[in-house]
Amino acid sequence: MRRVFGGQRAVGSQKGSTWVRTPGTGDRPLKISHIRTIPLIGKTPDGGWAQGFDPNENLHTLVEVHTDEGLVGRGSCYTSQALVEASLSLVRPYLAGENALEPECVSEKLLQSTFWQGRGGAVAHAVSGIDIALWDILGQATGQPIGRLLGGCYRDRIKPYGSLLFAEPEMLRRSLEAAMERGFRALKIGWGDFGRVDRKLDERLVKTARDAVGPDVEIMVDAGGSEQFWPHGYKWGIETARMLADYAITWFEEALPPDDIEGYKRLREHAPLPISTGEVLTRRQSFMPWIEQGAVDIIQPDSTKCGGLSEARRIAWMAYDHNIQLVSHGWNTAVGLAADLHLAAAMPVARYVEYITPAPYIDEIVAEPFVLDADGMLAIPTGPGLGITLDTDAIEAMSKRH
Repeated sequence: MRRVFGGQRAVGSQKGSTWVRTPGTGDRPLKISHIRTIPLIGKTPDGGWAQGFDPNENLHTLVEVHTDEGLVGRGSCYTSQALVEASLSLVRPYLAGENALEPECVSEKLLQSTFWQGRGGAVAHAVSGIDIALWDILGQATGQPIGRLLGGCYRDRIKPYGSLLFAEPEMLRRSLEAAMERGFRALKIGWGDFGRVDRKLDERLVKTARDAVGPDVEIMVDAGGSEQFWPHGYKWGIETARMLADYAITWFEEALPPDDIEGYKRLREHAPLPISTGEVLTRRQSFMPWIEQGAVDIIQPDSTKCGGLSEARRIAWMAYDHNIQLVSHGWNTAVGLAADLHLAAAMPVARYVEYITPAPYIDEIVAEPFVLDADGMLAIPTGPGLGITLDTDAIEAMSKRH
């Protein structure tokens, strides 16, 4: 029999207080008791990286935050279990006895307390998973979806874009057609040979994509400039941007190395289509210059890396105040996708979420699969917390090496 978890009993909250009432215990804080990590392996999607692809590589780790009253929240980190566990060895002393109903407070304490050994990087990735799990707990305890707790729901559905890799033209065409059969009406293609062979191939790939999906499906292009030793600069970026605009590409992502803020500023000013980046950054402080200096049209924090939903929400409002669009990066799990959906629900302006396809760690670990509607839109969960139910048998099978 398939076992599922999620949708645990709600714990009533006392109005105006962070204290909870549970049967037989009276009023007291809901304390963090321990944390468990679960690696996902065996079906890891190809990231398009030059060093090759191994489906047994552990790039995603689920995090369970347990409380002393038995309530459990789930989070997701876009990093390996080994790095999450190493980071937890650093942050566990700061978690002891913390109130699980205060995600922003707890996460900020963790980020502030690890400045010497873990300012950003893997520690921020681990805090991201903890933070998402704490929001899940708060939602379960109050009986509310995370989107409402983040400030309120501006929408109940949003357009997902199917995220896949460039391949040789015929294979690319088949991948795009398969994604459209799943209902996607926006598709992002990235990495592969794009920008790595010559301009003629780049245009051939983009033309193939546009011919395959027709004029009414949105296409985004991700060059993958965060790959090691990316050789291109502003001039390649502007010439490529002009070519992409000819094919009505929605945005041009990661055209330059991830630290080239001056190059991005010039590219945004002169490119005839929107420019985006941000997936490798962690902590809101790293995003501030990109937003305040107008380096991009679209900023792309990953809630499973940047510090969690607490940090992503701060980044999102900063972007909104500077008239920059936020689109969450989501090469992700079902938990990460659910977190992105709630963040999108709570932002005044939000148009897309990323949805890797095909996606075993999204589609195969939930009891009720995500389904696109006839308009190619994805419903935002309305249940308590993340609002999804996970299949523990599937997760257990994917956490073991064979």
